[in-house]
Amino acid sequence: MNDPILDDLHATRERMLAESGGTLAGLVSRLQKEQSESGRTIWVPKRTKDCTEADGQPESNGNPIPSAR
Repeated sequence: MNDPILDDLHATRERMLAESGGTLAGLVSRLQKEQSESGRTIWVPKRTKDCTEADGQPESNGNPIPSAR
């Protein structure tokens, strides 16, 4: 089955990977750099005990993290 939207999606993914050194780590690094340089505000949802069971378990940066299950 041929799906032009998926074909375009896969081609874009391959192009972005190639432009970033061909590795996922390279792509993530590139996207993080672009994000930080964009100046856009990044929305981070507030985590609560009701949705994450994480109340009172801070990450190293002070943000709550989900408890181990």
